[in-house]
Amino acid sequence: MQELPEDLKKLDERIKSFKKKDASRNSIANESDFSRFSRIGFRVGTEMLSGVLAGGAIGYFLDDWFQTKPLWLVVFLFLGGAAGVLNVYKFAKSEEKQREE
Repeated sequence: MQELPEDLKKLDERIKSFKKKDASRNSIANESDFSRFSRIGFRVGTEMLSGVLAGGAIGYFLDDWFQTKPLWLVVFLFLGGAAGVLNVYKFAKSEEKQREE
């Protein structure tokens, strides 16, 4: 049996990689509405909660360090909430872009 030239091997590898990408894209497109909304809801909730918890932890430790209870806790809770909202906004934009493709 004759061996394939190097450029045909590379072409075959590229075709296989594109087929793999296409299969993963189709699996996301074919998911049920319940599955998609559950995934999105869990991600949104996680983004919001992690921002607030991280901000609260930073504020708590700064208050403990500077002895300024509850000044930094309140400030960083708001900053953490704003960071969570920003992350949700970025996620929503990426989901919208992915749906357009």
